[in-house]
Amino acid sequence: MGGGLDDGSENAPLVPLLARHFTVCNYARRGRGASSDTPPYDVRREIEDLDAIIGEVGGRAHLYGVSSGGALALEAAVAGSAVDTLAVYEVPYPVGADATQRWRDYVEALTPLVAAGRRGAAVELFMRLAGVGEGEIAAARATPFWPGLEEIAHTLAYDAACLGADGPPDRITGIAQPTLVITGGLDDPHMAGLRPGFFDDAADAIVAHVPRARRHVLAGQSHVAEPEAVAELLVGFFTGASHPATPSVGEGMS
Repeated sequence: MGGGLDDGSENAPLVPLLARHFTVCNYARRGRGASSDTPPYDVRREIEDLDAIIGEVGGRAHLYGVSSGGALALEAAVAGSAVDTLAVYEVPYPVGADATQRWRDYVEALTPLVAAGRRGAAVELFMRLAGVGEGEIAAARATPFWPGLEEIAHTLAYDAACLGADGPPDRITGIAQPTLVITGGLDDPHMAGLRPGFFDDAADAIVAHVPRARRHVLAGQSHVAEPEAVAELLVGFFTGASHPATPSVGEGMS
């Protein structure tokens, strides 16, 4: 599953690499790209979307989610989606009092911006949460990519709903599938607002909750990892943990 401000395109280079081994579904989540949307938003509707895709590709799947999409992947596994194995990359659960308060402040500010249709301001708020400087934000506004970000800015609230407010929810202790919890080995310079070790703390918390989870650090990678490195790791995990004929479902990541 993809994360914030992604319409499924960010991880497109990963698709042909995984397609050598699996049937790969790379889709735009609800409200993004060409995918439809039905308000009000509910995480359960997103899980139903995923279940429909899994049904179309044979009824079972490996699931890969990155950033807030990883939180949705975990929720799908808890809800009983037909997932054989699960891999998540740098899920941004807030861990610790400071991170939790900062996240709650962000969500509190985001909600009225989305409700008022102030999409540009919502994108800026999200970028500031990650630590993007004002100069970089101004430069981003001048790029051809900015209108596309504004178009899906309302889905930032969807990602916030998937992540919740207090770190990994206790209910993920019910995930029975083999689960690989991945972080990169580098701090992303574009996310300097997150303290060092932010994603590692979140990953460790997930592993502490999920009975069959194990950690892996993908050395030399930042929040947007190189497709070749991700593909090699996922192929090894998915084919080693369960039957290799099972389709792989994922999408572009934030």
